[in-house]
Amino acid sequence: MDFNVKKLASDAGVFFTRAVQFTEEKLGQAEKTELDPHLENLLAKADSTKNWTEKILRQTEVLLQPNPSARIEEFIYDKLDRKLPSRTTNAELLGQFMLDAAKEFGADTPYGTTLITVGEYQRKLGGAEREFLHTAAVTFLSPLRNFLEGDWRTISKERRLLENRRLDLDICKARLKKAKQAEAKAAATPDFQETRPRNYVLSASASAVRPRAELELRVAQTEFDRQAEVTRLLLEGISSTHLNHLRCLQDFAEAQATYFAQCHHYMQDLQRELNRCANSAVGPPPPPGAGPDPVPTAFPSGRLSPGASGSRKAKVLYDYDAHDASELSLLADEVITVYTVPGMDPDWLVGERGNEKGKVPVTYLELLS
Repeated sequence: MDFNVKKLASDAGVFFTRAVQFTEEKLGQAEKTELDPHLENLLAKADSTKNWTEKILRQTEVLLQPNPSARIEEFIYDKLDRKLPSRTTNAELLGQFMLDAAKEFGADTPYGTTLITVGEYQRKLGGAEREFLHTAAVTFLSPLRNFLEGDWRTISKERRLLENRRLDLDICKARLKKAKQAEAKAAATPDFQETRPRNYVLSASASAVRPRAELELRVAQTEFDRQAEVTRLLLEGISSTHLNHLRCLQDFAEAQATYFAQCHHYMQDLQRELNRCANSAVGPPPPPGAGPDPVPTAFPSGRLSPGASGSRKAKVLYDYDAHDASELSLLADEVITVYTVPGMDPDWLVGERGNEKGKVPVTYLELLS
């Protein structure tokens, strides 16, 4: 390996000179070149974007994966550029436990049957969660990470280079200022005690330093302006980053809405299945005409009693299959409109659901309004 001592010494000298300039600026002992207001605003906007992107990314990771150990494992696999092994969701694991328990208790028992039903839907919920996590990672988390690990690193590198160019520019300004002061001092202070005045030597030395300082200042100013333009172009790209993150945020919200809609759909199906299981185990009340006439005073509070009049809303308590074209089939938990007609059997009401109409048994309904 080549080891260039001169280059190392030169770099160390530049670093030390910049450190001195930076320290004197902080102490108010040196002048500092200020950036133009537009560039300052772009820098502030970029810093704000970076800070809030980090916070949103971290909190989204917590939302999607509350387990800190799992998040650390995902981080390690990501840094090693290796594929993360498939992980069973908690809902899938719960569903599998229920299915295993049903095998031991007996799948033909009421408890075992219910365990199987709930376990299958828990696995469906887990599958929906897995799909949501994958979609959110691809459409939302990855773009945020790409910005922080790609674009922002490039911006930070160019900002550091711009700061170094600014320090070099201010150092050259300070050198030129000192050269001008030395030249003015030498010209204003002659020494009449010597045959060759000292101010002649000092003036010649100052005159030699000043052109070099002016040349260094012009070079430093050119490099600073060029780097400021490069940094400005990169910072103006932050607006495009905001538009990209906006689209990613919309995709994330859509994936979240789809996930919750799937969960809601699965839970509604699960409730219907459980109601069917309960009805088959206990049995719904017999429809009118299938047994002894019910006593009107025996209806619980909230049920529709015989003789109810006027159009009202009612909730269906049990599934009911129509026996003929005059009756209306019912599904548990649906809401229908009911009313009576003169001369109608008090154990029946007329039910309407959209364009469908037919007789429905009173014992299968619960009054809502």
